[in-house]
Amino acid sequence: MTAPSPALACRLEAARSVVRDAARMAMAMRPQPGGPQGELKAAQDWLTETDGAVEAFIAGRMKALFPDDGFEGEEGGVTRTGSLRWVVDPIDGTSNYARGRSRWCVSLGLLDGDEPIAGVIEAPALQEVYTSLRGHGAFLNGKPIQASRVAEPSRAMIEMGWSGRVPKPVFMEKIDAIMELGAMPRSGGCGALALADVASGRLDGYIEIVINLWDVAGALPLLAEAGARVSPFLRDGGLTGGAVIMAANPHIAQTLSDAVRIPLE
Repeated sequence: MTAPSPALACRLEAARSVVRDAARMAMAMRPQPGGPQGELKAAQDWLTETDGAVEAFIAGRMKALFPDDGFEGEEGGVTRTGSLRWVVDPIDGTSNYARGRSRWCVSLGLLDGDEPIAGVIEAPALQEVYTSLRGHGAFLNGKPIQASRVAEPSRAMIEMGWSGRVPKPVFMEKIDAIMELGAMPRSGGCGALALADVASGRLDGYIEIVINLWDVAGALPLLAEAGARVSPFLRDGGLTGGAVIMAANPHIAQTLSDAVRIPLE
């Protein structure tokens, strides 16, 4: 394996540092367990004070470090353009975060044009940091990870994300297909961490019918480096709006794809 280019290695190291500081900020602002604290943007779609504060912090730091790079955030949209573009979800899993739960993360991905090339996902309440750089591996807390080798659906664990933007019959159709395979369904409320779980082998697959670029930008390089298979999210509209994503370990991916009728790349 060749060494990464100095420019990309520098960016990944900087991103790790910035996300670490942002995660500490988010932890300090995390609500106590109890009823949700925040505002509803839509049904079960929460926005907290932390979302804006963390995004502004990351945006400011990345602009100071790499002023020629583009930047896009969940809350602020595209604020700068460039051939290299950072995409941030300041708090993925906000519904969990707003209730003082632990399954949430700060996610920062780097795209070169339309190609995801690096990502950092930190889940501070879980004390976990995922990092990846295309061509140079995927890591959890500094240790290499790979997608699982589970090939039998009856031994598989599949997560599906819920969204109020998805009609109930569509959601239930996919869940029924997963259960018909004999797989164990799960839903954890944090798309970025679910995709990271596929990369690390904790899950065998993840599906979400409508998900956005900021939710997945930090995870796409991780999945590629860990050997997972992914549906053509970017090609099918994910660069500019909500789109379907399915990620799975390579041994069960085609079976799952056929069952839920979501094509793979």
